Amino acid sequence: MAQAQTRNKVGELRPSQILFSAGIGSVIDLPNLSTMVMGLDDWDITHATELGEERLLAAVKRSLSHSVKRLLSPPLPPESDSVPNLLDESQRVGIPVSPFPTWMLCPNCRLLAPLQSGLFDLKTDRFRPDQNRYIHTNCPRGKFPPTVIPARFLVACKHGHLDDFPWRYFVHRGVDCGGGTLRLNEYGVSGSAADIEVKCDGCGANRRMSDAFGEPGKKFMPQCRGRHVHLRNFDEGGCDQQMVGILLGASNSWFPITLSALSIPTAVDKLAQLVEKHWTVLEKAVSLEVLAAFRLIGQLKEFAKYSDAELWAQVQQKRSATSDDGDEESKDIKTPEWQMFSNADTSLNSADFWLTPVAAPKGYESYFNKVVLVERLREVRALVGFTRIESPGDFVETGEIPEDFWAPLSRQEPKWVPATEVRGEGLFIQFSEQAIAQWENLPQLKDYKKQSIEAHQRWRTARSLDPNANYPGVRYILLHSFAHALMRQLAIECGYTAASLRERIYSKSPQDDNGPMAGILIYTAAPDSEGTLGGLVSLGEPAALGRHIDQALDQMRLCASDPLCAEHSPLQNPNVLHWAACHACLFSPETSCERGNKYLDRTLLIPTVKTELSSIAFFKDLM
Repeated sequence: MAQAQTRNKVGELRPSQILFSAGIGSVIDLPNLSTMVMGLDDWDITHATELGEERLLAAVKRSLSHSVKRLLSPPLPPESDSVPNLLDESQRVGIPVSPFPTWMLCPNCRLLAPLQSGLFDLKTDRFRPDQNRYIHTNCPRGKFPPTVIPARFLVACKHGHLDDFPWRYFVHRGVDCGGGTLRLNEYGVSGSAADIEVKCDGCGANRRMSDAFGEPGKKFMPQCRGRHVHLRNFDEGGCDQQMVGILLGASNSWFPITLSALSIPTAVDKLAQLVEKHWTVLEKAVSLEVLAAFRLIGQLKEFAKYSDAELWAQVQQKRSATSDDGDEESKDIKTPEWQMFSNADTSLNSADFWLTPVAAPKGYESYFNKVVLVERLREVRALVGFTRIESPGDFVETGEIPEDFWAPLSRQEPKWVPATEVRGEGLFIQFSEQAIAQWENLPQLKDYKKQSIEAHQRWRTARSLDPNANYPGVRYILLHSFAHALMRQLAIECGYTAASLRERIYSKSPQDDNGPMAGILIYTAAPDSEGTLGGLVSLGEPAALGRHIDQALDQMRLCASDPLCAEHSPLQNPNVLHWAACHACLFSPETSCERGNKYLDRTLLIPTVKTELSSIAFFKDLM
């Protein structure tokens, strides 16, 4: 739920949108309003629920701040079977938003003015919150006061700042005439910036909006003021960046920075598993007496068959283990997950995590060591920041995003961050380490390794990053490409959309810490029942999976964009980091890929029309 500054409900959001499309600092376009999601300082977390995921919390502390103590779900109003009272305070529970941009346009008289001018009045409808709007009461045109619309031009910079468009500065070329009324007129039907003109009625000054974009914009736009609208403040010392004109709703106006972790059990006995599940409550028990009080108020119903002494002993053991392992787990989220999937110990199965190992598909026994059906899984995701103009996908790791680009979620050090939990199903495939090692040692692969390292270094150098850091290796490119090829194929039959599937790549060489690792997890993690329909797990059975892998590899042999796709190399352009891959063959939706469609090459999977490199294909013997 989203709410305006006057505590009026103005719309609804799904929990996943708070992390991926409408999070803190983003602009939400409502039917008659445009609003900014405010920072954590303005949130009322009375009705928020704490989510337990220790590994993710440790990673958030390491990436964001050690002051973060909790992961909280967005606040939701209490459910009630009765007809809701629209005056009830519970209807005011939600995510705080504020009108933005504050400059509004009257569609009738073309008046352009800020809300602070008092020229526009707010009209609310308690029964239809989607009809809340601002109107131009004194509009000289039309019989009824028209609903005004947000001005569709904004300014932003790479340091995460966003601001209203400097209309008066722009039309008067830096010298204001003293307060004349502004009008925004459109000529033509294209709606392009060149056909839109802002004019001052006071002095007659006018200017086309095309001057605010491209090369002219670099000359005519003022320096950024360092404004964080969602925090209601400005950066101390301002900002040294030039303002960049953007459109309202532009895709580069907000990019989330998120972290995620799968909830994996670490205990075998049932009591220890229950303690893990309810740790967000039990960690607050500082003594046996407090634990007994929790039981009296009904907090520990699932522990009815265990005594307070047994439970307290397990809590102390858990607290000791958490303090010892927290730092190590925060450094590497994926290694514990890999160990859990590769071992596939069914004795650890729980309500949130259920594994069923099956045989490798026929004909692929030499390529895969194990296939595991993940019938249940829980993923927790946390929002730790955001960027503007520059996407986090332009950096390999979250920790590499420059501090100047990383916009904060609150004015003070955050004590919590918004998070969501989703449940789904998945399919884990463990590659044969012997087969991977033999392939990596192919003499024909030496030149490719050199080219991939060079492409990696050029791409990072162009972004002022350490050119020698975080190179994933050809092993990762192979696993990543296979995951994309299989996801595209599985989406045809599993019943899920392509955007509902996600990947996790487990790749480490024998020389790396906790290596070697070679496996992929394709899973669904939707915030509703779509992620738990069972359609993906059913395709993991040996016969079905073998058929889909055959078809996936066969589709990779020829692309609709060949030969251009097959011959593509990142050495041709330092702004891309993929080889034989495009939207017609390997690319996946943004929410599905963990690397922003980088480090992909179908040439490593199967022979393509680029015959000179066909010998480096991992699955060449199958064809």
